[in-house]
Amino acid sequence: MDALAVGIRFGLYLDLMVLLGIAAFALYALRGAERVSVLPIAAITGVGGVAGVALSVLWFLALAADMGGTALWPVDWSTLSILLTETSMGPAWITRIAALLLVAAAAPAMRSARRVLPATILALLGAGVAVATLAWGGHGTMGEGSVGWLHLAGDMLHLFASAVWTGALVALTLLVLGARDRARLVLAHRALAGFSRIGTIVVAVLVLTGVINLFSIVDFAGILALPRVVYGQLLIAKLLLFAAMLGLAASNRFRLVPGFEAALGQGDQAAARAALRRSLVTETACAVVILALVAWFGTLDPSGQA
Repeated sequence: MDALAVGIRFGLYLDLMVLLGIAAFALYALRGAERVSVLPIAAITGVGGVAGVALSVLWFLALAADMGGTALWPVDWSTLSILLTETSMGPAWITRIAALLLVAAAAPAMRSARRVLPATILALLGAGVAVATLAWGGHGTMGEGSVGWLHLAGDMLHLFASAVWTGALVALTLLVLGARDRARLVLAHRALAGFSRIGTIVVAVLVLTGVINLFSIVDFAGILALPRVVYGQLLIAKLLLFAAMLGLAASNRFRLVPGFEAALGQGDQAAARAALRRSLVTETACAVVILALVAWFGTLDPSGQA
């Protein structure tokens, strides 16, 4: 698969992760009218839903082109028909499109304080379904029988946890960057403290499902050979970035957030806010690079064969 197809896949992953993560953040971190006034959640949801549909169409066309050995344009309709009707990715793709249209339709209601809660729940469900369908576009469908279903379920949970973390980082970064007055800074601190508790669960799910997925793809001998193949090298790079994110998250929770709280109490929050902003921006950048790596090595054979 060429660089354009990997780029489309990356854009799709990033879009869906942010969609699900932002909707989840609005439910657990914000209250009432805050879901309308604090962050542009309705705009992100609407644009993200439409972009997700467009990227899904491009991704499916790129998949057909790669499968048929043709260019992206003109469309290889025969291969496209086979993918839609004779593979598991066809129904998954149709389901994703329907889910994303539901997300986009829910976005306008998220501008109303009276309707924002049910609309956000609807967007969360739609985005969750859309994210789940990504499992059919990677290695999650490699296995058979009970092992195959375990791998697929692990892949979905891994995607959900990744989305919650990614979306929270985007939301928290926007919140801290936009926090000027004391009320907004207090809200930012509350949201950060709230995500610290949820983040522990997210990390546990990512580690557990990551181990399950790895052993579902390669055996012990294959794990030892990973450093010698491109798939393994990209996976190792992802794990190193994940470790860096864990370090940054721990620093946020145990050093920067308490320092931020203390500074708020003293009325001098500029330095603490600046340190927190740098940490969140760096952590978000790591998450984006991880998604780029996943978009790439998800198209590769773990054994290193062409």
